[in-house]
Formats: sequence, C-alpha cells, structure tokens
Amino acid sequence: MAKINYIKVAKKSAGIQISELKKINKVFNKTFVKAVDAIANCKGKVICAGVGKSALISRKISATLSSIGVSSFFCDPGSARHGDMGQIQKKDTLLIFSWSGNSEELIDMLNYANRFGIKVIGVASSKDSILLKASDIKLLLPKVKEADTTGIVPTSSTTITLVLGDALCTAVQHKKKISKEIFKRYHKGGSLGKILLLVKDVMVTGKKIPIIDKNKTIKQAAKIISAKKLGLVLVTKKGKVSSIVTDGDCRRGLQRYSKNDKIEKISTRNPLKIDPDTTATKCLSIMTQQKVTSLIVSSKSGKLKGICHIHHLLSHGIK
Repeated sequence: MAKINYIKVAKKSAGIQISELKKINKVFNKTFVKAVDAIANCKGKVICAGVGKSALISRKISATLSSIGVSSFFCDPGSARHGDMGQIQKKDTLLIFSWSGNSEELIDMLNYANRFGIKVIGVASSKDSILLKASDIKLLLPKVKEADTTGIVPTSSTTITLVLGDALCTAVQHKKKISKEIFKRYHKGGSLGKILLLVKDVMVTGKKIPIIDKNKTIKQAAKIISAKKLGLVLVTKKGKVSSIVTDGDCRRGLQRYSKNDKIEKISTRNPLKIDPDTTATKCLSIMTQQKVTSLIVSSKSGKLKGICHIHHLLSHGIK
C-alpha cells in the first residue's frame, strides 16, 4: 500500500484556501460600507446568529465585536423558535451568517425581524436565498472551491466567511476609533491583558511617592526610603525632580559623608524617566537594559506622575 504524503495533502488544501480567499475582495463594496455603518451606529445590541458551522463563526464574530466595545451576543436560531426571540429588540441589529442562506431554522427569526422592523444584515453565498431576500443589507459571498479531498467539506467556505466577519469587525473598530487604550478595557486578563498593560496601570502615585528636598540630610533621606519601601527617594529642587537617591547610595555615601550632610551630595542627576502610556513590557525591557529597578514616570511636559518599580511589573505577570 502506497504511503500517503500528508504534508503534500495539507499544503494542497492550504493552497486552495489561500487562492480562493482572494475572491473576498468582491464583497468590499458599497453594501459592505452600509453594513459597517449599521453595526457601528446600532443603538441596541448586535445579535449574531447562524446554524451549524456558521453558528461557530457567528459566535466568534460576536466575541470579537464585544472585545472592541460593541455590545453583542450570539442567539441560536433553533432556541429562538422556543422563546429566545424575546431577546431581540427593535433597536438591535441582526447579523446572520449562512453559507447556503436557506437553513430552515432561520425562517422564524427572519419573519420576526421583518415583522417588527428589526434591521437584518445577511451573509450568504446565494443571492436568491431566503436569508438575503429577507435582509436589509445583503452581503453576497463569492462561490469558492472547497479544499478537502472530496471538494464538499466546508473548508474554503468557512474560511472566507470568517474573514468577512473579521473584516467587518476591523472596519467597525476603525470607524469607532477603538485604540489600544480602549481595547485594553475589555482585556484585563490573559496574555492580551499583559501585552496591553501600561506603566500608568501599575505605577505608584500620590503620597506613596518618596520625595525629599535637596536641602534635606542623608539621614532624613534614609528614613523616607525605609518608610516608602521602594528603595529610593526622588530629590526635588523648587518642586521639580532634579535627581534620585537609592538605598545603596545612602549606604555608600555614609562611608564618605556624615549622616547630617545634604542629600544632594550623593544624589544622581538626570534620572531615567518613562512616559505613563508606555507598555509595561517595554518598561521592564528598559529596566533590564539599564540595570535599574525603578523608573520615574513623568508626562511629556516633565510633570511627575509616579514611580514604576520592577516588583510592580512582576506582580502583574510581566516577564
């Protein structure tokens, strides 16, 4: 029996999908723009629906919409026939995916939406399908060649549907001006949460910042360092940070100076600073490169905002 070359089969399948996926550009037209506007301007919730493989795609698109601040959930058309239709309100927008567009389970949901004037965005590959006929905005997917060995298993068709859904989400994100800062609000945990964590989210602020005037003594500085537990104190001149002193500086300084000498004698001028909107990951990288454990956080105008210590980063899982 001849040995099957699975890698060859996989590459052929991927190649077919990559080639077929280029047809997606046909969908990016004025109707696509209308769909983006409808989702972005929706006053209620964007309710995604679908049956079979399309249901899985609908769930994913709904989750992505939620992640960019668009209120959305998935509604199973089958369950909707038995009471869940009440979830769908007049201010909502239905985003329904179906490759054939003729799934029987969709009929009741479409009739309900049309009866009560609920906007429907339909995504299907047949312009004469029940779904597109009942939709206010019709997104017609191009016919594609499936990428399996029989040519009938949903592969290229599910891929191109998912890409269209993601393209809708990306366009809505752009229209609503969803920045990293806004995106971060919905991703507090997981790897994304860590990537998007900013210095201002972990820094010490207000009365927790150790500060001392340049005319104070080494003894007074050591006392503040011990109390604030950050291993340093910021030295100010006329209310502005001019230098920094660490606990190590104090120990070494006492070998040369009296504890009653001015702190300015052992301070380090022009300490390293970082912007509060810098990512926590980059902050840790700077600390590692510069071989320091803390950075002063200041605005672009030079105003003191806080202190970021390496322990703060590590406690949030930044490595």
